[in-house]
Amino acid sequence: MARLLPLVAIHPEPSINAPLHTPNAIEAHGAVPDSRPLRVALLGYRSAPFSGGQGVYLRYLSQALMQLGHQVTVISGPPYPHLVEGVELVQLPSLDLYSRDLWSVARAELGDRLGRKEWLSKLSGGFAEPETFGERARDWLLDHADKFDVVHDNQTLADGILDLQRAGLPVVTTIHHPITRDLRVALAGESRWWWRLMIRRWHGFLGMQSRVAGRLRHIVTVSRCSAADIATDFGVLPGALRVVPNGVDTELFKPLPSVTRKPGQIIATASADAPLKGLPVLLHAFKRLVEAGPERQLVLIARPKAGGDTEALIERLGLFDHIRFVCDASHEEINRLYAESAVAVVPSLYEGFGLPAVEAMAAGIPLVSSDGGALAEVVAEGGLVVPAGDSDALAETLGRVLADPTLAAALGDKGRQRVERHFCWSVCAQQMAAQYRACIDAC
Repeated sequence: MARLLPLVAIHPEPSINAPLHTPNAIEAHGAVPDSRPLRVALLGYRSAPFSGGQGVYLRYLSQALMQLGHQVTVISGPPYPHLVEGVELVQLPSLDLYSRDLWSVARAELGDRLGRKEWLSKLSGGFAEPETFGERARDWLLDHADKFDVVHDNQTLADGILDLQRAGLPVVTTIHHPITRDLRVALAGESRWWWRLMIRRWHGFLGMQSRVAGRLRHIVTVSRCSAADIATDFGVLPGALRVVPNGVDTELFKPLPSVTRKPGQIIATASADAPLKGLPVLLHAFKRLVEAGPERQLVLIARPKAGGDTEALIERLGLFDHIRFVCDASHEEINRLYAESAVAVVPSLYEGFGLPAVEAMAAGIPLVSSDGGALAEVVAEGGLVVPAGDSDALAETLGRVLADPTLAAALGDKGRQRVERHFCWSVCAQQMAAQYRACIDAC
């Protein structure tokens, strides 16, 4: 049975402009530098790169760990990740009900206990994938435990993951941010009582995640803000949390000097119908900018729901002719869109980290961001920060950048420099490997 890792306090840094990690981070976390390659099992219950930021995290963390010499096996439910050559993938199939019709499920598929749980949960508006994946991953790993030195769970937070810790396996869990924050924002933005009930029902897995998080011994999160929120919402002792930021591929997201910027083009990456991403705030701000300059255009890396709230708001504001949605774009295409745009914006009401902000800074485009959640901490001097939810402040600040080429150029340079110092995947993977070794040493 694993013994408890001695608690180490998370020491807040003096300002949001301070780096998220320091050269002494490994020593501070109690890990002993070691060059031995590790055999890592990296878990994700749904891991396709376009199904959410967690899929991007798995792909790049696995690649960076492999490049450091570690052996990485990704164990995932569908939709499956896109991994680089050299990273092994173990597929744990589920009913994958978010990519198929509920009534297309064959009778034979419901003969499986976990399949029935997924089907009945979806039928009643729930989301059982974290729980069922946790059980499948537990059973597979207990049969293959001798193949791995450490298990790294990417925010499944299921009872099955806790069972692995109870069985004595070294288990590290990443919590990007507590989904309780998503729930609160979604409820605050919905006045219809029946939809509020459905929102609560879908988030029913949070009871399990909160209970499991409070019992895990080795938790990594991506920002100091997220660490504080996890401690508050999930009841995790602050000293049990370690901060290792996300990284970005600086060879993929980079300035393209040969591409000419379009002076009036703004770009944003935001889930169109997720309240947490603050798209209505951006649309109201953009309305003001269009009134001042009708030539302005907004490129949204998003897929709007047909007939959804976002589409209705765009129509009400009369912005259809000024907005272009881009769906299923490759990272290379997104980087080129950054290069041809005048300013990037991240309007989120809350982010546990804010990967789109880091990608924009890496691309060398001027960035305007809200201060929602960890964004002020992550962006710091790499962009201009406005209060989350304040469309007037957002419009004013975007207008300043659009009107001042000198300011825009300086912001682009500062953003790229910040990423190169703090958010390269190689640096982040070294810190993560240090956490693995601390966990292994404590077992």
